Amino acid sequence: MKMPDWNHPLSSLPETCEVLVVGAGPAGSACAQQLAAAGRDVVLVDAQAFPRDKVCGDGLVPDTHAALRRLGVHDRVMALARPAAAARCVAPSGRHIDVAGELAVLPRRELDALLCTAAVEAGARMVAPAKFLLARRDANGRVVGAQLSHGGQTRDVECRWLVLATGATPSALLAANLCERRTPSAMALRAYVRHPGMAAELGNPRFVWHRQLRSGYGWIFPGPDDTYNIGVGLLDSHTDENQSRNLRAVFNDYLAIDPLAARLMQEGESLGELKGAPLRCDLDGARWCEPGVLVTGEAAGATYAFTGEGIGKALETGMAASAALQTSPAEDAQVLQAYRRSLDALRPRFEMYRKAATVNRYPALVSLVVWRARHSPRIAQRLSDILNERRMPGNLLSWRGLRGIIFG
Repeated sequence: MKMPDWNHPLSSLPETCEVLVVGAGPAGSACAQQLAAAGRDVVLVDAQAFPRDKVCGDGLVPDTHAALRRLGVHDRVMALARPAAAARCVAPSGRHIDVAGELAVLPRRELDALLCTAAVEAGARMVAPAKFLLARRDANGRVVGAQLSHGGQTRDVECRWLVLATGATPSALLAANLCERRTPSAMALRAYVRHPGMAAELGNPRFVWHRQLRSGYGWIFPGPDDTYNIGVGLLDSHTDENQSRNLRAVFNDYLAIDPLAARLMQEGESLGELKGAPLRCDLDGARWCEPGVLVTGEAAGATYAFTGEGIGKALETGMAASAALQTSPAEDAQVLQAYRRSLDALRPRFEMYRKAATVNRYPALVSLVVWRARHSPRIAQRLSDILNERRMPGNLLSWRGLRGIIFG
């Protein structure tokens, strides 16, 4: 993939622009691409030089595929990604069910580079590295710009609108006085391993639940070039029960539980250290918007509590921010109303996935669901519908839904 010339010095930042997008991950790049394609004057910045790594599971689930198609980049992504036709869900009992869906795996280094490239091709001006320091406000408190820094130098940029797509770390939200919760919703830890000999056993993304992994799960996602993303997620990491848990110990528990994970780590070639990252879930933890500023992507909590998946919803919220900024007339009240309406429309979906997170706290429920799905094509189809977002998970994975699985 041909890379654009991203990494311009801080001095190349213009003094003014119409929209300044901070953060060139999925949300920020999607927002910048659509705004630039609509003829808006957009500057896109990121705190790190591109291309750069991002701790993530790298799984592209059906909502991500749909969003990539809306952006017109799906074919380019799939030319680099490793596709899969199903996700293997392994219960504490050892039984498994393969849940059909449109899936793929592509490391975030490559995905984010591609999305950022699309934004630049659409006309956005990209500058990196440039760290967000603070939001500039006028006498009425409206955001009218930002201060950015790199290498001991600072630069002020005036803008009509600021979009914060700065991910789960709360520093930018705190600097903009938009943070409502400092602690993350969840934590994840992952490693990359190359193993050419495990394609037959690990052809599809693999999720493993077990009582020793309570409040989370382990995963192995097969990526391009015989490379595997292996990791663990600990959801509700801020609760009293989970705050004291060591994520590396949870990862070691996963290796003791899953023979394929243990074999992958023992036989494969390590491609770097274990790396961890926080997650912000449930569209919670930050104010979504104020006059002059929109918060989008994982900064706004656009990650599902049930699965820890957030790429698709980051893309969706980035596009929602772009659409809101293109309302007519693009006055503060209209923009803020349009953006709140878009995120409010997503909230019921996040609430249902929060209810479904019950199975992470009580892994034995996964054994029950997998057992029934192996004997019931109807239940198996319902699981596929959940994965593909044709059905909400709360009804099936609530206590009422589980009674239906047992007796229905």
